[in-house]
Amino acid sequence: MENPTLEQKVIAIIDQLRPYLQGDGGDIEFVELTEDNIVMVKLQGACGSCPHAKMTLKQGVETVIREQLPEIKGVMDVNLGF
Repeated sequence: MENPTLEQKVIAIIDQLRPYLQGDGGDIEFVELTEDNIVMVKLQGACGSCPHAKMTLKQGVETVIREQLPEIKGVMDVNLGF
């Protein structure tokens, strides 16, 4: 990829984070990047039902994505509404 789009960059970061979530029995799926730069994902497996899913999503996934791509406003799980 010579000049990746913002969406491609987000997907690449999610792909880098995936092994950590899989190590805990979960997974993450990219759903879409909204027009207002909100990343929509779907937590799966143990991550989809874990009581710590919100913390994982906000303090883990969202923090890493926003550190690398400051134009991203947030990350939301389509199933959980956060």
